Amino acid sequence: MSATHIVFLRAVNVGGTGKLPMAELKALALELGFQNPRTYIASGNLLFESDLSAEAAGARLEARLAAYAGKPVGVLMRSPAELEALLAANPFSEGLPNQVLVTLLSAPPVEALRAHGQQDEAWQLMGRELWVHYPSGVGRSMLRISGVEAGTARNLNTLRAVLAQCAAG
Repeated sequence: MSATHIVFLRAVNVGGTGKLPMAELKALALELGFQNPRTYIASGNLLFESDLSAEAAGARLEARLAAYAGKPVGVLMRSPAELEALLAANPFSEGLPNQVLVTLLSAPPVEALRAHGQQDEAWQLMGRELWVHYPSGVGRSMLRISGVEAGTARNLNTLRAVLAQCAAG
């Protein structure tokens, strides 16, 4: 049975590195046999349907993206149910959606996290997601959190829009 998969790519179309036009990403997904591929904004958000498990689909996409880019591209998979649960568990519900970022990780960190340069930000690790509230804005923050593997961050507006695309099909 076909399931909807949500993919968040790491370091795509950000700061002039990892250029990957979303039309190319959709074409790669079709080439891999994924159905109904669609993207949301040019930061590496992809949705598609497949009979493959999330692990198998993610591995296939990761290999194809590495061949395309000539280097590894981080692929973080979530199901619509996981994304819905993540949004429902928001520990910073008082924060503006563009000031709350969720860093999606492939697995929970294995070492204790430490914050450096923290000012008015608040953060919380919840499983394989690191939530950070930036009340003064992300651009002004000096916060760095060590002990976190490479992940990819999205603000609440983006995560909600991606989830809405799942419902729209």
